[in-house]
Parts: sequence; C-alpha cells; structure tokens
Amino acid sequence: MSDEPQPQQPNQGWGAPTGPQAAGSPGDGLPKKPKRPKRTGWRRLIPTWRITLGACVIAALLLVGGFFLGYSLVHIPPANALATKESNVYLYADGSVLARDGEVNRESVDLSRISKDAQHAVLAAEDRDFYTESAIDPGAMVRAAWNTATGKGKQSGSTITQQYVKNYYLAQEQTVTRKVKEFFISIKLDREKSKDEILEGYLNTSFFGRNAYGIQAAAQAYYGVDATELTAAQGAYLASLLNAPSEYDVVAHPENKPAAQARWNYVLDGMVKKGWLAQSERAGLTFPMPKETTVSTGMSGQRGYVVRIVKDYLIQNKIVAEDELDRGGYRITTTLQKDKQDAFVKAVDDKLMSRLDQKNRKVDTYVRAGGASVDPKTGKVVAMYNGIDYVKQYTPNATRRDFQVGSTFKPFVFTSAVENHSQTQDGRMINPNTIYDGTSERPVQGWTGAPYAPENEDHHDYGDIPVREATDKSVNAVYAQMAVDVGPGKVRQTAIDLGLPADTPEMPEGPAIALGTATASVLDMAEAYATLANHGRHGTYTLVEKVTKDGNETVELPERQERQAVSREAADTTTAVLRGVVQNGTATNAQAAGRPAAGKTGTAEEDTAAWFAGYTPDLATVVAVMGQDPVTAAHKPLYGAMGLPRMNGGGAPAEIWAQYTRDALEGEPVRGFELQLQAGAEASQAPSDGPSDGPSTGEETDEPGTEEDAAGTGEETRTDAPAQTGGASTEPGGTTGEDASGAPSTGGPGTGGASTEPGSGGGGDGGDTSSDGGTTEGGDTSGAGGSTDTGTTVGGGLPIAPRRQ
Repeated sequence: MSDEPQPQQPNQGWGAPTGPQAAGSPGDGLPKKPKRPKRTGWRRLIPTWRITLGACVIAALLLVGGFFLGYSLVHIPPANALATKESNVYLYADGSVLARDGEVNRESVDLSRISKDAQHAVLAAEDRDFYTESAIDPGAMVRAAWNTATGKGKQSGSTITQQYVKNYYLAQEQTVTRKVKEFFISIKLDREKSKDEILEGYLNTSFFGRNAYGIQAAAQAYYGVDATELTAAQGAYLASLLNAPSEYDVVAHPENKPAAQARWNYVLDGMVKKGWLAQSERAGLTFPMPKETTVSTGMSGQRGYVVRIVKDYLIQNKIVAEDELDRGGYRITTTLQKDKQDAFVKAVDDKLMSRLDQKNRKVDTYVRAGGASVDPKTGKVVAMYNGIDYVKQYTPNATRRDFQVGSTFKPFVFTSAVENHSQTQDGRMINPNTIYDGTSERPVQGWTGAPYAPENEDHHDYGDIPVREATDKSVNAVYAQMAVDVGPGKVRQTAIDLGLPADTPEMPEGPAIALGTATASVLDMAEAYATLANHGRHGTYTLVEKVTKDGNETVELPERQERQAVSREAADTTTAVLRGVVQNGTATNAQAAGRPAAGKTGTAEEDTAAWFAGYTPDLATVVAVMGQDPVTAAHKPLYGAMGLPRMNGGGAPAEIWAQYTRDALEGEPVRGFELQLQAGAEASQAPSDGPSDGPSTGEETDEPGTEEDAAGTGEETRTDAPAQTGGASTEPGGTTGEDASGAPSTGGPGTGGASTEPGSGGGGDGGDTSSDGGTTEGGDTSGAGGSTDTGTTVGGGLPIAPRRQ
C-alpha cells in the first residue's frame, strides 16, 4: 500500500459515504446521491416552488387574519352630519310645496313613497343585481380599477350598499382608509339590514344636482312632483343624474343633452332587460325634459314670513320642540290656500304698492302692509300678507304687535255692551239706536279715574247721535262714554273672549281702551272678527293641517277647542251695526267685494297706521297699512303717502280688502248674514231729560217707528242678499219672513223695489249719507291734520285724549 495521500472524491450529497466505504465496503447501504448544482445567474432571482408555496400560505393566513381583524375592529359608525340633515317642507293646504328651510335640501321618505318605476330605474343604472348579490362585488371593483387605469374613464365598482355606506356613514374623500372602512361596513350592514332598508337609505342620501339630496327632493326640483308620482321616463332621467349630477342637467347644460339621453336610454334598456319595463312601453317613451323653473324653495317673497310664523306656531303650541324642528325632516301642511294667498299679494300690489313713488315721496318709503284672512267656521288661516319680500323686510307684518288698532277696537266695546246688558249713565239699555252725546272733547261721565275728554276726528261735534250712526262715523266721544257705561274691565274681557291675547300690549282698563290704544296684531284682530262672523263662537286660529316626521310618523296636533265666547245676539247685533259702516259709513270702498259685508275702519294715533277689519259670512279679513322708517324702524306718520293728504282705513286698506275678498271667494255662492238681534235693536231711544251722569233708573225708553227704526228693521232682521240680486229676504234665526217684532219683513234689496237699508236702495253703491261724507274716518275729506297730544286741555282744564279713529 502506498503511503501517498489519496485524492478526495467529489461530495455526492449530504448522505453520501466517504472514505474507504465508498468502494463498497461492508455496511454500505445505497449508492451515493449526486449533489444538486448551485443556482447561478438569473435563476438565483426566481424563488423556488417551496418559497412560493410558503409565501402564498403566509399571505393567505395574513389575509384571513387581516379580514377577521378588520371585521372585528371596524364598527358601523353613527351617520355623518350631512346625511342626517334634512329640510323641513312647508306645503299649501292642497299639498303643493310652499317653501323649504334648512341647510340641506332633503326630505327623507319611505320606500313605499317612491314609485316602483323610479326604484327600478335606479337599480338599472347603478346595481342591477342588487337584490341577489352580496354587499361587495370584487369583480366589479377590479374591472372599474382597470378601466380607470387604462383611460376608459373614472368608474366606480361600488355596489349600492357600498355607495350608501359612503353617503350615510363616511366622508367622500378618495383614500385607502375610507375604502377599507367602506368594505367592512358594507359587509356588516348587509348582514344587519334588509335590502329594502339599504335601498331606501341610498335613495334618500344620494345627490341628484340642483341642491337636491334624496329622490324626493330631486322629484320636486326637476319635475315638481312627489317621488311617488315619478314615471318610468322621469325615474330613468333622475337615475341618470347619479352618474354625473351637474353635467347631465340638460337645462343648465343643454350641450350635454346627447350624453344625458344616451345614459337615459341605457337605464331604460336595463329595465327592459331585467323585466321591470315592457318593451312595448319602453318604445313609447320620450325623453322627459325637466322643468326649467320649479317651485322655489328659498325664503324670498312671502315664503320666509310663512316659515317663520309657522315655526313659531309649532313651538309656542308645543307641537314640535325647537331643537327637533332645527334637525329637520318635518313635512308641514299649512292651512294656507295658494289661490287666496296669491290673491292677497295681488290685491296689495294693485291697490297699494303700485301707487307708491318711493323716489319722489319719502313718506312712500315708510309704507308697510300686513293682512290675515281666516275662515270663520273653522278658524283656519287661509291667507296672509307680511311684506314685500322676506329677504328685504324681515319683520312679518301679519303678526307684529306694535301698531295701535285704532277704531277697529270699537266693535268690541259695543259687543261687550250687548253681552253684559249694559245701560247708559241715565239707565237706558245700550243697543244700536241708543242716543249718545257726540260732542268732541266732551268729558266722560261716571269715570272715577283721571278726567278724560276724547277728541273726535278734526274736533267735529255730532251732538245727539245714535250708536249706529256713531259707529258709521267712528265718533270717539260716544265710544269712550260707552266703554265707561259698560265697564272698561268688561270691555277688555270681551276683547279677550273674542280672540285677542290676554297679554296684548296697551289694552288698559279705562275709557281710552275704546279708542284702540291696544297694539294687537293683524292676525289677532282677524281671529276676533272671525268670532263675530261666526255668531259669537270662538275657536283659536290654526295654521297647520298636518305634520309628519321622516315621511311616516304623524305628529299629534292639539284638538281645536270651540266655545260660545259671547252670545249670538251680541255678535249678530254688532254685525248688523257694522253692516252700516260698509253701506253708508267710512268703509264704502269695501262694497267693491260684491258681497254682503260688515266691517270697521281704524286709524292709529298720528296716522302711523290705517286699518280695515271686515268680514262676509265666509271670510274674515283684516288689512293694515303701517308707517315705519326703513333704517331706524321707528313708527312714522303716513300723511301724504300715495300722494293723498291722509292715510285712512277706508282708503287703501278697504280697497285691498275688497279686491282680495272678491277674488278669494270667486266662484263661491253669495250668502247673506243670518242674524239674531238683541231685543229692542230696531227701536230708537231718546236721551232722558236728566243729566247723563245721573244714577241709572233701570227703565228703557223706546220710540219705535222713527227713521232709525226703519233703517234698523230693514237691515238687521233679515238674511242679507247682495243688492243686485233682489228677491225676498229671510229672517235669521229661524223666524223666516218676519222682523224681530213679528211683522212680515219686506226689506230685501232688489232691482225692482225700494229698500229700507241705509244707502243700499235699489241696489246702488251704498253711497255716503253722512253730513260729512266720504270714506275718511269721521267723514273728513280735507287735508291731513295732526293729533292733539295727551295733556292738552280744553274748557275747564280736562285732558284731551289723542285722536284715534
């Protein structure tokens, strides 16, 4: 054996034997396995199958773990602030939209209030397999990503569920974090909510352009209809807008109409393919052009006033809490009737605003108007006028309580006298024919307070005058004395019973109450006059017919309470007296309404406001023209406004009332008043021979058969008919054909016979029969005159009350 070292054999593998055993020595089991060659060059960069398999297993484990981790960590969050914001929708009584308020134009509705055609159109446009697929569609997501990356346009691979999650729960930013949250929330939501609930949420949160969030707002914005009325063609167009709301508005962007029509056709074809629309119906559809202008949802014009007043009404009557109303989602049907509302605005424009010259007459810049109209039978406010524009004049003139009501308060004094069976200082029962001393600045008798001597319009002395004529001419001296005869506290309570709020400012328990120092609102006065029109039955006015929340929850409204506030005889006798004011007193312009009417004019101190409050059997309406500095808001006299010496209730207010009443009741049957009068109302009384401030004797002096009696019998004891219609009259209160004394009544005005009603014979215009004539308060048609301030003395140093007519 050689002693030289032997050469080493190449390694055949980690288990190959070495040394002498390689030659097949005993114990050698298997031949040696050759060693694997080392990877060289580019092959070293490719992972082996073992590495690839291991990586896939690890990745799968990470994905599964990540999914379960994400599913457990991501919770369904509360809705985002934008998604829960809604507008409150205010409707006219007929259901048409009056206004919307709130930062977001949205009105959530139940799925049942969205037409099936509209639902199917949205599904055809956005997710045709919504009801059968899962919450996410990975294939669509990949396809959308590929199309976006390859320049085929930015596309969404989101299902309706995912889009709803983005709209309702998340923000709109395009981030990975948001997409991950959207993924997990969608899966959870699909397990917790039904498909109908998700579709309803999606339709209520999607943006359709024109500031419309949700399909209900969109239906109104584009077609002026509710979502339940959407047709297949209209629904398909709205569904098309989801893809590009601003671009596909063919009114705002007519150049994009071809693209919008192509999308519309795509939606309709999808509806046919899914069996939601018959091919024959599809063939007959034409592109439904949206309206260029729809009902404005802003606050301009009368809308802002109405929203503010209705909000206050809901809050003050504890129907809806203020914080709840601010959250939105309420659908409020008002009692306002659109045709009457429009008629009121037109009447103010025609009879007042169009006659102003604000460039050349500074006083015309002070002119404001307010009005309210109430259905006497139901107490529903059917129309209001608050100002020229809410965004220009913020204060609602129908509800403000800062202008004196003037002589429109006088009927409450007379009503109280009849209601309380009051007597004069010398013991005569007060009725329409009771004689009073109408001397201007005559000291009021029987008043234990500070001496009071009210001034008549322009210091006019009327001498002995019956209450009826004193009402026609608005004689302050008579009514101040009557207030004391009745008792100022009783007068005040009667005014409250009729409808004035108990907290009405400046309603003192003194003789001045008769002159209308109270600063009730136009709406307050309309409520009170509606009680007179309703034969003394009073129910608080109502502005709201129905309130719902989120489209389905009906809010309970308080039950309207009605009661006999004053006796029918008291209310009806007042109506009979006020008929004379329209027929031959200070309000002859109201005859232009063409219907039997009763009413009273009024002027505030220093002519800062002029009023007419009147009613027919069907409608009680009050109109006021007020003076206010547009900069300082101070009350201003209206001398010279409209180019006239004086602003009075028989002028523009009565003219507005007449035009509005005529138009508002157009087409309605003409009805006369059915009156039941106070006993003795048709008989005149002469003043006693004793002093007027003497003790009451309790005796009543009647002198029937006088001229005043004839006038009274002809007017108050029948059902009035319009002068031009003629025909027999009917005794109110069930005594048909007879006057209050039981004699047959023949006093219906007609075209063929004489009438005993003052100023209405032969169907004439009821012209003025007073010695001082005209339609101005107190009969004066001369130039404007200032009022005497409280504290001015006359004769023996008695203070003269400010002139208020």
